Amino acid sequence: MSTATRDILPADVQALQQRLLAYLPAEQVGRVRDAYLIGARAHAGQKRKSGEPYITHPVAVAGILADLGMDAETIIAAILHDTLEDTPLSRAELESTFGTTVAELVDGVTKLDKVKFRSLQEAAAESFRKMLLAMARDLRVILIKLADRLHNMRTLAAMAPEARRRIARETLDIYAPIAQRLGMNKFRAELQELGFRALFPTRHRVIAARIKSVLGNRREAMSKIEAALSARLTQEQMRHRVVSRVKSPYSIYSKMRAENKTFAQVVDVYGFRVVTQATMDCYHALGAVHALYKPLDARFRDFIAIPKANGYQSLHTVLFGPFGAPIEIQIRTEDMDQVAERGVAAHWVYKTSAEPASAAQTRAREWVAGLVDAQTREPSSLEFLENVKVDLFPDDVYLFTPKGSILALPRNATALDFAYAVHTDVGTHAVAARVDKKLVPLRQHLNSGETVEVITAPSASPSPQWLEWAVSAKARTAIRHFLKRLQHEDAVEFGHRMLDRALDARGASLETIPAPALDRYLTEAKFKRLEELLADIALGNRMPDQVAAQLALTPGASVPGRTRHAAEKILISGGERGVLSFGNCCHPVPGDDIVGYLSAGKGIVVHRFDCPNMPEYRKTPERIVAIGWDREISGDYRVQLRVVVDNKPGVLATIAAAIAEGDSNIENVEYQERDQQTSTLMFTIEVRNRKHLADVMRRVRRAPVVHGVYRHP
Repeated sequence: MSTATRDILPADVQALQQRLLAYLPAEQVGRVRDAYLIGARAHAGQKRKSGEPYITHPVAVAGILADLGMDAETIIAAILHDTLEDTPLSRAELESTFGTTVAELVDGVTKLDKVKFRSLQEAAAESFRKMLLAMARDLRVILIKLADRLHNMRTLAAMAPEARRRIARETLDIYAPIAQRLGMNKFRAELQELGFRALFPTRHRVIAARIKSVLGNRREAMSKIEAALSARLTQEQMRHRVVSRVKSPYSIYSKMRAENKTFAQVVDVYGFRVVTQATMDCYHALGAVHALYKPLDARFRDFIAIPKANGYQSLHTVLFGPFGAPIEIQIRTEDMDQVAERGVAAHWVYKTSAEPASAAQTRAREWVAGLVDAQTREPSSLEFLENVKVDLFPDDVYLFTPKGSILALPRNATALDFAYAVHTDVGTHAVAARVDKKLVPLRQHLNSGETVEVITAPSASPSPQWLEWAVSAKARTAIRHFLKRLQHEDAVEFGHRMLDRALDARGASLETIPAPALDRYLTEAKFKRLEELLADIALGNRMPDQVAAQLALTPGASVPGRTRHAAEKILISGGERGVLSFGNCCHPVPGDDIVGYLSAGKGIVVHRFDCPNMPEYRKTPERIVAIGWDREISGDYRVQLRVVVDNKPGVLATIAAAIAEGDSNIENVEYQERDQQTSTLMFTIEVRNRKHLADVMRRVRRAPVVHGVYRHP
């Protein structure tokens, strides 16, 4: 590269070239320079909010990626990453000049600005989904996006306050967790810090000032501990370096909130990192530091033998310090340290397509493949984004299958999440699990190190309650997909029954309506198939009487001489949960006189005939549906009991025991009123029918501490 050429380039571009020349061939750096010249021409005249020429932003993004040692294609795509979105430059031009890979990388980062969405949130969610699909093809897409977000966060001060808060919230909710999930801790830490400072400037300022004050007081103590650790490792003839670690304002703030601790409790810890040459040296160093200071019981974690889901490897231990505060120590090799800082970006430039990917890259690809699989079943981009947020939980639980394989799941994962992690079919048919050979329900929370075996049954299938138990994105997406399919099938069948009865009341039936007339009605109502109309009726979006009235007017629809009937009751078994729900205002159970109310989008909501809200519902008689209980009833039903008891210790246990003896499950209990003599307790319990409810109430009434038992309302 000639001096003359270098002189005409801005200082930031010259600095970028120098960084690239340290690890890339001159010919590839020349291609990067060409990309800059094309990008500068395309962005000519465009300014950032700060007033700087727009091209300074893509160059800064390329500089961030150059610090990671990324390859030439990534650097070129970074310089051109906003051209498709903000300039007349076309994808075809990019492809002809720089090749298909660069064009795909740029396109993967480009937002969907040309498509119209109902809301800003939906547009952002759909753009995120598009980026994720591109990321599945090439992980470098997300690296460019993270570098883009990092530079935007560094220059956020130029934005309006509302935009600053929105971008900061999105950074903390999505991009910082993605950086963590990809093992890029350096990116994650800076994104969190910048996001925290922009979202809560006062909290950040106060915590940062207190950290500075505390560190000033303990600098001498930290130096002594660091010197003692280094001396001990030197004595063991180990090549090493010891680095003291200081918690950031965001990590302190997060820990204070998550663990409900004071600032002093969180800060009262000394942190050090020991970096060695080889893996065996890590275990040697562990023995050395344990000989120097006593370890705290149950505070040792071996992430070398069992790496984290993002490829992170290290030994973690906590020691009793000489100054009364615990010492947290991480021990790792230089290579592990690079992976911990850079994650999937570590050693990228040295990889060719023929070489195997690093552990971090392999795990990242598996994670992205799982998300892509989930998004194919999730039609709503907003729901998909929520699922991804759930899956980006920072802490993982490491579990073993009976054959010894390791599965990583989000914190608070249950046996149900484990079942879906094994395979979607295993999750769908799961009934229980064995954790360390002990039988547990599917809602059981799991802890790292446990061995889990899933018990399945061919007849088992997901229920809506499973969504309350599942934590992982894969489990929640699969359950929601199954329930939606079930709801559609239930809705079609239920809508058929409702329309049949409405037509029967007019002396007609679906069979008697001429096919051309039915097709014409479906076309006018914008339905592709009859099933869609029937499902829409069951979900309360169309009134069966109104549809029947229009169809019955068709010539030939009514059969001469056919008797018109009063609309018969639709009998329910309680198993139609996809389109049927039970009012929380009156909690109907089998045996009660009931009536249905068609609620738009929800389907039929079942109420007791004497429900306090029925006078209001009767104001829209077209939404009232005549229903009754079938002979065969399935499931358990919620009901509320108001119990007046003596105000003395132990009464809650007495009532709970009486309910349990009646073979009923307690879902919730709360005190409503209390004076010196009596208390009123409100129990939400599950019963099979009115007879079962009467039996439970009788048992509770017999307890000597009980003054009265009443069904509520």
